[in-house]
Amino acid sequence: MKQIISWVFLMLTSGAMYGQELYVFSEPASNMPSKSIGARFSAKYPNTNNGKFTQRYVPEVMFGIDKNWMVHVSGSVSNYYHKNMEVDGGKLYVKYRFYSNDEVHKHFRMAAFADAGFSRHPYTYMDANLDGDNDGVQGGIIATQLINKLAISGTASYLKIFKPANKTGVNPSLAYNMLNYSLSTGYLLFPREYVDYKQTNLNLYVEMLGMKALGKNDYGLDLAPAVQLIFNSNSKVNIGYRFQVAGNMTRIAKQQLLVSLEHTFFNAWK
Repeated sequence: MKQIISWVFLMLTSGAMYGQELYVFSEPASNMPSKSIGARFSAKYPNTNNGKFTQRYVPEVMFGIDKNWMVHVSGSVSNYYHKNMEVDGGKLYVKYRFYSNDEVHKHFRMAAFADAGFSRHPYTYMDANLDGDNDGVQGGIIATQLINKLAISGTASYLKIFKPANKTGVNPSLAYNMLNYSLSTGYLLFPREYVDYKQTNLNLYVEMLGMKALGKNDYGLDLAPAVQLIFNSNSKVNIGYRFQVAGNMTRIAKQQLLVSLEHTFFNAWK
């Protein structure tokens, strides 16, 4: 009986009560529940305005090691750079929550993260990332504040893109050092009151995502509204649209539709 009560409490607090900080385009300072495994499949459809149906698919596995440590492993395939679908590369993401001040329906948390990615494609666009387009490493800090049904989170990070081993392959017009930042808000719209962990959640998000090339004048600033449905406290459907509001960076596209499905397996191991 005690195990059943603990399990229900875990479902309520992880998948439902704090659902409004499960951002669609960024990570919060909070982690997955301890000893859980998550599986996510994301589909990205950038609007390239060139008549080509451009698409990228990202399978991802996530591990909640304990309350402080979390690990993601992902890969991607796309037709961004070729006519047919090809493997882009892969990424390893690690997050450590080092501070937490928790109260009833309220908390403030901070975490540090690092990720490393590799790509089979040459560095082509200034809009650098580790999601299959570039080789590099990144490190940063996340701070998240939850107050009742509203969650606000900010991220700042440094991204280092690796230069080609052959110096003749280095493009001087591109930047190899980037500052990334984000400001994300999430609001739990439904349910108005929890009575069962099987209730469906509806969360609304608006995120601001920015990048600045260090040593150059290139920058980009996007807005990304999104909606999220959570079923049975362990399955999520995300739909978001990211679009540029300011910037002069060369990019694959200035608008992108994101759809993702995710399922979490609680108490996956002892």
